[in-house]
Parts: sequence; C-alpha cells; structure tokens
Amino acid sequence: MLFIFIPCLLIGLVAFIVYQHNGKVGLTKLPPASLAQWYKPENKRQVWLHNMFKLRREMQAVEYYAETGNDALLNKWATRLNEHYLKIGDMVPEWQKMLNIRAISDVKESVQNKQFEMLSEAMNELSKSCDTCHDNYRATTATLYRAPDFSTIEISPSISLVEHMDALTKQVNQIKITSEDGMTELALASLSDLSDGINTLGSTCINCHKSDKRIYPDEAIKNSISQLKQNLKTGTLKDQGQELGTLAVIACARCHGTHRISYDEKSKLTAKPNWDQLLKH
Repeated sequence: MLFIFIPCLLIGLVAFIVYQHNGKVGLTKLPPASLAQWYKPENKRQVWLHNMFKLRREMQAVEYYAETGNDALLNKWATRLNEHYLKIGDMVPEWQKMLNIRAISDVKESVQNKQFEMLSEAMNELSKSCDTCHDNYRATTATLYRAPDFSTIEISPSISLVEHMDALTKQVNQIKITSEDGMTELALASLSDLSDGINTLGSTCINCHKSDKRIYPDEAIKNSISQLKQNLKTGTLKDQGQELGTLAVIACARCHGTHRISYDEKSKLTAKPNWDQLLKH
C-alpha cells in the first residue's frame, strides 16, 4: 500500500505546484539532438527540410493521381513517398517508433492493388501521424535550427552584437529624454551616436544578407535621421516625437519583428537549467 501511496503523493504534489504556478511553468518538447546533423551549420544543406518538402509534395501527388486514375504516375509518387517517409527513422532513430509503419504499408499495398478507397483511409492515417509530430516538434525545431544565433557575433573584439544593440536602444531613449527636457545639444549628440551605431550594425548585417537587395541602413532610414536632426533644431516636440517614432519603427522594430523574437525564443530553448530560478517558482 505504501508503494502506491508515495508515488501518488509525489504526483499530486507536482500537479499542485504546476497548478499554483501555471503562468511560470510550461512543458516544451525538444527534438532529439541527432536532428541537428541534418540542419545547418552541422550540414551544408538543409537535408531534413528537403525531406519534409518531398513528403508534402509526394502526398499531394498520390492523392491527385488516385483521383485522376493515372496508375503509372500514382505508382511513381507512392514509391517516392514510401522511401522518404521511412527515411525519417533512418535520419533520426529516436523517431522510428513514431512512424506509422502500418499506414505507409497500407498506402503501398492499396496502390499496387488499385484499392483507392483503402488508399484514401491510409493516406488520412499517414497525415495524422505527420500532424502529431508537427504539433509536438515543428515550432521548437524551427526555432532551434532556423532562427539566427546572435550570441557569438561581435561588433569588435571588445563589443558583442547584443551589447551594441543595447547601446542603440539607450541612444534612442536618450534622444527622447533630452529633447523633451530641452537639452538640444545632448539630443543631437545622441542622434549622431545612433546614426554611427546604425551604420556599424549595417556592416555586420551584410555578412548574412549577402545576396539581399535591401541594404541597412536604407535611404528611408537615412532620410528619417536627417529629418529628425532638423526637427531637433527647429521643430516642435510633437514633430520630434513623431520622427523619432518613425525612425524607431523602420530602423529597429521591423528587424526585431523577425530576428529578435526568434532569437529570444531560441535562447530560452538552449539555455541551461537555472535551478535557483526553478526553486523560486
């Protein structure tokens, strides 16, 4: 009886703690570490992604040619579907047990026997197995292996990219503070520092955006800086605030909407357990 009571007590205690701290406790399923070998930078190509793209295309082709009754092309795409679905288990052995072998076998058998009603059912089951894995792992996998990692990028040997971005944020706020308090020279000096910092950031961005036709800072950002400079000298507080807001959106927020969100989430997923913080919760 004691052997049953103690585990139940522990489970109940954990459930109570999670319930009491439901705003701070979350469960996230991370993909197996072996998946990393099929993504950049460990692999030169995004092999895992290409296999997923093939599967999606092959499932669509099988369904299409089953509907149109083209046996030759149906067999062609069903053979490819079988190959690339089973390849999942070869690439990530930990996920072998998650494959619906029965469903993929039924797909192959029903195509060979031209049993199209059975094929439709098998394809539905196969789709469900894909959805289950995607629900558990697609978001975290994309965050881990496709989101950029800025933690190792340096502006200079003594300044990291993260530190540089913090400095830019402070300069934006310093412009707002000093302009509102009537300290025009300090506001202009902060704008000059911000402009230099944006240019420096652009020389770092180009390392990844080599083939991107857009440049940073672009003409819109440069024009906004020029207009803000003029407004700080002769414009009203309203003019200054509006132009600073425009600059913050086009020079900061637009990139943050893509990069900062994914980087912050990736940092959380890859961070080592913080036992002090866990005990506090």
